[in-house]
Amino acid sequence: MTIRVAVAGATGKMGKLAVRLIEEAPDLELHAALDSRSALDGADVALDVTHPAASGDIVRHAVEARIPVVVGTSGWSADRITGIRRLHGEVDGAQAVVFVPNFSVGSVLGTAFAALAARFFDSVEIVEAHHAGKVDSPSGTAVRTAELMAAARGLEGPVSAPHADQRARGQLVGGIPVHSLRLSGVLAEQRVVLGGDGETLTISHATLSPSSYEAGILLALRRAPELEGVTVGLETLLDLGLPSAGEA
Repeated sequence: MTIRVAVAGATGKMGKLAVRLIEEAPDLELHAALDSRSALDGADVALDVTHPAASGDIVRHAVEARIPVVVGTSGWSADRITGIRRLHGEVDGAQAVVFVPNFSVGSVLGTAFAALAARFFDSVEIVEAHHAGKVDSPSGTAVRTAELMAAARGLEGPVSAPHADQRARGQLVGGIPVHSLRLSGVLAEQRVVLGGDGETLTISHATLSPSSYEAGILLALRRAPELEGVTVGLETLLDLGLPSAGEA
């Protein structure tokens, strides 16, 4: 069976990459390459890789039109996703919504390892760096990592975040300080630094080429039509056994 895919944001870097992958895949077909949400209609699955300001309307339209949608646009906070969950529950026959903060399998594994380690360290900070043109901060990957680490701690409670009132200490996400860098010469990097008595553990991932996103994009597009509800994170498609924060 061929899956017809509509790509919103097809003229951007991620959009162009997705269009190429779809055209090369024997089981995928490009239904539409667009910036307008209306051309999503008739697709088997939609891919949103637009801009934070445009993404909300596209996702809402997909839900109301009962089209499965993979959301690769950054800037989706837990509150915004809660709003989509509410809408999804109000639309009879609504199809799956899959939010993917990062399509890189390596990045997803880094987040999984960080969530696993979070229970054992009371001192945690995240440093993420992206190219100078990235418009949102913290990154969706950093937000997802912090949320999963906070969920994994459970009864251990929040991490120690001294002097959190000082702006230079970073933005608190799930009680964890997140520091964002936007620099020329960088594609995407994240370091999670965990501190304990007499030791530190650093979990680091660097994206060196957009090709690192290819496997994750294809996986999400192929799985979305068979999923239900609202799903957050590529890790939910990889069966890594992470905590349930952000899942439907």
